[in-house]
Amino acid sequence: MAEEKKLKRINKFLSEVGYCSRRKADQLIDQGRVTINGAVPEMGTKISEDDEVRVNGELISAKKEKNVYLAFNKPIGIVCTTDTRVEKDNIIDYINYSKRIFPIGRLDKPSEGLILLTDDGDIVNKILRARNNHEKEYLVTVDKPINNDFLNKMSNGVPILDTVTRKCKVSKVGSHEFRIILTQGLNRQIRRMCEYLGYEVTKLKRIRIMNIELDLPVGKYRELTAEEFKNLNELIGNSSKTEEASQLSTESKKENQNTKRPRVKRKK
Repeated sequence: MAEEKKLKRINKFLSEVGYCSRRKADQLIDQGRVTINGAVPEMGTKISEDDEVRVNGELISAKKEKNVYLAFNKPIGIVCTTDTRVEKDNIIDYINYSKRIFPIGRLDKPSEGLILLTDDGDIVNKILRARNNHEKEYLVTVDKPINNDFLNKMSNGVPILDTVTRKCKVSKVGSHEFRIILTQGLNRQIRRMCEYLGYEVTKLKRIRIMNIELDLPVGKYRELTAEEFKNLNELIGNSSKTEEASQLSTESKKENQNTKRPRVKRKK
């Protein structure tokens, strides 16, 4: 029984050592790119500390160093992907950090502003759960004057992507600019909402993720402060576990509608 407690699922291991999120790990396993002691594992396989894990032939070791947590002011034109082979203007090459890190969520290529990066897969999984009501705040500029009808419809929900967006906080900042606070992250959500109401977004800037506020010049990054990280952990303390959320959250599936992922059995 004591030996059983030392075992952990392969996707959890890859997440904890900072290689990738659990969801990405499941993709890698499904694609046959992960091996355990030279053999391709099944989904949900458990490993011990004595097992040899490799991804694309690269040996993955247990993590001993302190995790990295960065806040970055993404410029327009940079893509939030870790696949440096496909996209040359990617966030990983742009930052060129000394350790393997990956973005928490995404920000569209034509958008700018705050995005968090880390090598801690577990915190990624918790933050990404739309059903946990984590706030993200944006400043948005559109192509024509904003009126009260637009503000009311945006705040009460707009039909996009075969659903109606969750109610949110919207306030006018200028004749063509508004502030919006979302608690979900549908694909290109703000742009699609505005388009449905006859507006085109000309500038979109994320200025806050939960308790982390944007305070950096464009293209610069910094480590989260001890106080920011402490508050962040408090906010995500009750977040759904990865396996549970991946089954229960239909919104998360819609966010990734172009990629079908294998179902993972709920952890007992």
